[in-house]
Amino acid sequence: MTEIHPVEVRDMTPAEREAELEEIQTELLNAKAVQAAGGAPENPGRIKELRRAVARIKTIQNEEGDFDE
Repeated sequence: MTEIHPVEVRDMTPAEREAELEEIQTELLNAKAVQAAGGAPENPGRIKELRRAVARIKTIQNEEGDFDE
């Protein structure tokens, strides 16, 4: 998966955003677990990219009023 752009997130439906957010959060959790276990992550920059993607999606959800949490 490549970097997710705000335009792409805005084009998604609220359900698609929620699904994408869950997928990214799961990937982030797995990457952090590998790092916490002392393993070297495949791509160290990926964790930062995933964190930013989560922030982008949540920001747009909040702006458009479809934020569930």
